[in-house]
Formats: sequence, structure tokens, C-alpha cells
Amino acid sequence: MRSETFVQLAHTNDYIKGRGAQINPANRFEQQVRDSNPDNPEARTQYIKVHPKTILNRVESPDIGMGWSMNPYQGCEHGCIYCYARNTHNYWGYSAGLDFERKILVKEDAPRLLEEQLRKKNWKPEPIMLSGNTDCYQPIERELEITREILKVLWKYRHPVGLITKNSLVLRDLDILKPMAENRLVRTSISLTTLDEPLRRQLEPRTASVQSRLKTIQTLAENGIPVNVMLAPIIPGLNSHEILPMAETVAGLGALSIAYTLVRLNGDVGEIFEDWIRKNLPGRADKVLNQIRECHSGQLHDSRFGTRMRGEGQVADMVAQQFRLARQKFFADKIKPEYDLSLFEAFRNPQLKLFH
Repeated sequence: MRSETFVQLAHTNDYIKGRGAQINPANRFEQQVRDSNPDNPEARTQYIKVHPKTILNRVESPDIGMGWSMNPYQGCEHGCIYCYARNTHNYWGYSAGLDFERKILVKEDAPRLLEEQLRKKNWKPEPIMLSGNTDCYQPIERELEITREILKVLWKYRHPVGLITKNSLVLRDLDILKPMAENRLVRTSISLTTLDEPLRRQLEPRTASVQSRLKTIQTLAENGIPVNVMLAPIIPGLNSHEILPMAETVAGLGALSIAYTLVRLNGDVGEIFEDWIRKNLPGRADKVLNQIRECHSGQLHDSRFGTRMRGEGQVADMVAQQFRLARQKFFADKIKPEYDLSLFEAFRNPQLKLFH
């Protein structure tokens, strides 16, 4: 179906252009109601410095393939309407809605904190995920370069890392990523939700365009940097018909693997997403929401390990079948290189490095 008939843009005067969320649900930890007025001076993106004592987070979820994650930013200006990370903004005293997109917490000390952790005698190298929560290459990274400084620390100690982003800014750091890839120290994941640019603009208003993202995948692959593509999230009735076309496209650009997650609208994200889809796709809203519920036992959300990212039931099974077919058809002969964990100790200890 052609995008211009698929995406029904909201033309009401109170629609906040350039943002995903159109509301600011009350923070469940506070009684205060947040202002959603686009004319309010606070509607502009604000960058708020925070000073955490640690930067690495142990990943306890069995659904995630890495042991550690770190997030130089909390909140994300990309504004993806479905983002599960929105709920974490409540813990900082903000709303999961508009606040998540326009109040960005910045951790300038992240590179220093990381190096302090890597230098500890009891630290054992495990791949660290950048980022497990919000995008480490969101727009302000162009100016602050916190992610770039983190990569410099990881390369200095020859420590493995996985990057996940939907921003072409990752290409800025090819000078670091290429030697890391040559030493099997890095993998990248590019998130791709759709090949339909008008739909992308509605779902993810401040992310890289579809064409820019596809070019990013191709450029990373051409530079020998392993690329996985996250077809995520798959939203039944919205982009679920694109699994095979997306897989074929990224395979042709050099991606070595694909993965997917099924949308889950936990916490305030359910209210934010439902408001968004009723304003943007009123004719499809009930169908999409009902199909999401079919995947999660009649709910928009699911927090159970093992099922929360894949769903269950007929709709979820159809998505899983399409994904298995796509992987078999386009990725059967592709192999991802394993991380090399052996280099770290020699580069942490200067004396051992002399023998490397």
C-alpha cells in the first residue's frame, strides 16, 4: 500500500510537529501534571547535566545478549513513539511523554567513569552495549561527542563493544570503528522500522531518514564493520508486512544478520501510543491496537521474560514465521565474527602490552 494513502497526517492546530508524543502523562511517582503546550518555552529541547557515580549497568534480562550496558544520555530527542525507554524518565522526575523527548539528561563524566571501571583489577572483559536504553548517537552527540570519547576509551583498552543506533552520525566515528572491527572488538546494530519514509517521519520524527539509514548500513559494511539490523519494533497492522522487503534490502547492502522484537506498550507508552495512532491513523487505530493486544494476552503490554519481545498467539506466530523465512532466505550463508576478549588484559597492563 502506498505511503501517501497509508499515513494520514494530523492537521489539527494543536498537533506538535517534530515530536512523537503529543501528550505528557502524569509521572506516576508525582502528583504534578506536566504541560503539553507547544508554545511553552520549555517545549524547546533542554539538556540537563547529571553526575552519576557509575556508568555501567549489569543486564539481568535473559532476553538481551550482552552482559553490560551504558547510556551517555537519558531521554531521547528522536521521539520514537513506541520507545520502551520512555518509562525510565519517570525515575528522573519527568513524564514519559513530551518530557522524554525534550528533557535530555547528559552524562559528561561517562568516559572517565568507564575508564575507572576498566582499570579495576577485578574487571573481566565482556561486551558492553551502547546503548541499552536510549540512542547514544541522538542529535546532541554531534556537539558533545560523549559517545566518541567512550569509544576512544574502549579502543585504548581493546575492550569489546556493541553499538545500537538509528542515527547516521555513527559514520563520524569510522576512524575508531574500523580498527576495532579489524581486531574483532565491535559490532553495530542499526534499527530499521520501515522502508516507508512518510511512516518513518510519523513513528520516529527526529531520526535519520530511511535512505540515510540504508546508506549507513552499506557504508559500515563496506568498511568491514559487522552490521546487524534490528527490524524493530514490528507493529502488527502497521509495518508487519515489511519484514521480507526490509530483510532483502539490508542483506543486499551487506548486513550480516537481522533480529526483531514485537512492539510492547508497557506503562505510560500504551497511553502515548494510543493517543498518537488515533490522531495520525484514526481509520486503522482499532485494528492495530487490537492486533497488538492479540500478541500480549489481551493487553498492550507484557513484562514476562521470554515472551515480552516475541509475543504469543496467532498474530505473533505469523510475524515469527515471516522472520524465520527472511533469515533463511537472505542470511543463511552469512556469519558474524566472534568478539576477541583476549586483547584487553595486555592493553590494561602496559608491561604485558610489550609482549603483545
